[in-house]
Amino acid sequence: MSLLIGTAATPLIGLVAAQAQTVSQPDYSQTTQCFQEVYKEEYFPGTKDSPGYVKNWTEKVEIACSDGLFLDSTQKKQAVDTDNNDCRQGSVIGGLLGAGLGAALTRKQGRWVGVPVGAAAGAMVGCQVDGG
Repeated sequence: MSLLIGTAATPLIGLVAAQAQTVSQPDYSQTTQCFQEVYKEEYFPGTKDSPGYVKNWTEKVEIACSDGLFLDSTQKKQAVDTDNNDCRQGSVIGGLLGAGLGAALTRKQGRWVGVPVGAAAGAMVGCQVDGG
């Protein structure tokens, strides 16, 4: 009696270095594709009269490229706009000037409100003037 069992494919991924390929058309577009060699095996079961065997091979498959790893000399990374303005100095100076102005323009009981309000307003204006 012979027992027939279907084939089972078992892909095993071997970690082999990825390769990048850049295709470009002058003055039009440029595309980078990354590939990796993948090791695969397929088991063919045997019978009583014929032993089973394993067939193995490698395939070249396209994978997602990692950022920056496959850039060649003609490619440039896109600059990301980041706001790195620091307005601490302007806030401190504006706060001191605003507090002084608040103290000079208010009288007696009004100074309890004039100085802190002048400092807060001056800090905001100072930050904007300093580039924040």
